[in-house]
Amino acid sequence: MSITMNAPSFNQRVYALVAAIPRGKVTSYGEIARALGNPRGARTVGWAMRNCPEGLPWHRVVMADGTVTGGDFAAQRRAMLEEENIQFTDDERVDMKRHFFALDVEAVRLDMEL
Repeated sequence: MSITMNAPSFNQRVYALVAAIPRGKVTSYGEIARALGNPRGARTVGWAMRNCPEGLPWHRVVMADGTVTGGDFAAQRRAMLEEENIQFTDDERVDMKRHFFALDVEAVRLDMEL
C-alpha cells in the first residue's frame, strides 16, 4: 500500500509563516520568500498575500524598508500596526530595527520535509 501526502502549496506555506508573526512585530515579503527558499520571490509572496485568509495578521507584512503598502488598505494597515504599538520613523516607515521579526528558516525547512 502506498500513501501519498500532498505537500502544502506555496500560498499555504506563506500563510503559515504569516500566522507565526507575533503581535508587535513585522516581517517583510522578502523575508518570507527567503524563509521559503526563494530569496528573490518577494513579489510572489505579495501575490499570495492578496488572497490572505481571514484571521491572519496580514498587516504585519511590510516592505523590506518598512514601507506600509496596501493601496486602499494602507491606512487601515498602519492603524492596525499602531494599535500593536509598532513605531514609525520620521519618514512614515515601520521602525524595522525595533520591530523586525526574522523567521526561523530551519524550522520552516523541517516542516516542509515532513
